[in-house]
Amino acid sequence: MKVTPSTRRQFLKTSAAAVTAFTILPRHVLGGPRFVAPSERVNIAIVGAGGRGTQNLKALLALADAQIVAVADPAETFSLENYYYKGVGGRLPALKIVDDHHGKTTPGYKAAGYEDFRVMLEKEKGLDAVFCGTPDHLHAYVSILAMRAGKHVYCEKPLTHNIWEAREVARVAKETGLATQMGNQGHSQVGIRECVEHIRAGTIGAVKQIYSWVGTKRWNPALTTKPAAGQSVPSGMNWDLWIGPREPRAFHAAYHPVSWRDFWAFGTTSMGDFACHDMDAATWAFDLPAPTRIESYAVGPTDAEIAPHGCIIHFDFPARGQWPAQRLTWMDGGLRPAAPEALGKFALPNRGTMFMGEKGVIQCDGAGAPPRIFPESLRASVQKPAATIPRSKGHHRDWLDAIKGGPAASSNFAYGARLTEIGLLGVLALRLGKPFEWDAAGMKVVGKPDAEPLIRGTYREGWKIG
Repeated sequence: MKVTPSTRRQFLKTSAAAVTAFTILPRHVLGGPRFVAPSERVNIAIVGAGGRGTQNLKALLALADAQIVAVADPAETFSLENYYYKGVGGRLPALKIVDDHHGKTTPGYKAAGYEDFRVMLEKEKGLDAVFCGTPDHLHAYVSILAMRAGKHVYCEKPLTHNIWEAREVARVAKETGLATQMGNQGHSQVGIRECVEHIRAGTIGAVKQIYSWVGTKRWNPALTTKPAAGQSVPSGMNWDLWIGPREPRAFHAAYHPVSWRDFWAFGTTSMGDFACHDMDAATWAFDLPAPTRIESYAVGPTDAEIAPHGCIIHFDFPARGQWPAQRLTWMDGGLRPAAPEALGKFALPNRGTMFMGEKGVIQCDGAGAPPRIFPESLRASVQKPAATIPRSKGHHRDWLDAIKGGPAASSNFAYGARLTEIGLLGVLALRLGKPFEWDAAGMKVVGKPDAEPLIRGTYREGWKIG
């Protein structure tokens, strides 16, 4: 074809139009509904704006490419002054934090507020990801609905409220291929990586005994069961929505905020609150499978409604590969192990993990703190192992990078579900009140079919997962 000035102009005009059309195509056309370009902001919704929800909200806002577009919580506002979070929680204070932050660069910015996160999922068409910071009993429901809606999910620990839910969340995450992260922030610290590297390098030799402990106690020390009478529902609170999949019960300040952790219907006691932090190093270092036997001892009153003040739980893991059979002992409520002779004058902290090896001891403080090696003679002679585990850029940063096509976050739901299940087996042992053998493949307690409702949970109509 002969190229004339007119045909050349037409070609350039057509090409320019094509380029323009390409550059303004929305992300769902360019890369599918889950595609977020590395240069773009990730549109995130917050579900659950209590103490941990607000802390995570602020951590996400510290990242330049995180944009909070919506907040969902059944409560407008509530005080957290009686708890270590302090300040206030609820969707209205959270929305103010978001609007004030984004308003600095986008004057008049307004995030959307929702009472019901399910309405939010329907209406927020530009949503990329969901952070879940609800009480434990809603973690699986929120996470699975969000993933089925094509949203990447970050969920606070424990990942789920029961063992069946942990496996379902892991299954849906694998099926959808979405970027996930469980909120055990210590997993992204350098210290936990150094601990795992020392153990794998054989610094203290074969490890048969592991201890993890935390000094937490009940939020409601005077109660021996659930409250006998209800109280008036606070203004601006949708209590039925907060209850979610559980059977209706009257509101009481013993449940909300924060202290819901004491009650089996909503929480998983200190075991669920801290095991995903402080049993993480052991699970990671030894690639722990499910234990084969669990034995628990409750400290203080407990029943079918309320958790004890403290506990001791023994988890027995079978020998596998290079690792011998191991016992992990969990303690809470102020209990802690006896300090071994190798520690000398070093006093065990109120919270931590300890690995008892043939050559010595490794002790770490809670949530990913660096390893201390004992005795002193071993510490002086040992070489720091090679950094075989990639270092994290930050727990929330890793999740956003995974959303943008980077490597999976290291506490993704495949790992998080396994770690959570181990902890939930401790919860199951406390609720059953007797030792049991665990059939991991069959997901059942050997010889106790009546444990099934505790393993799989119960759900009221309209809130079933599946």
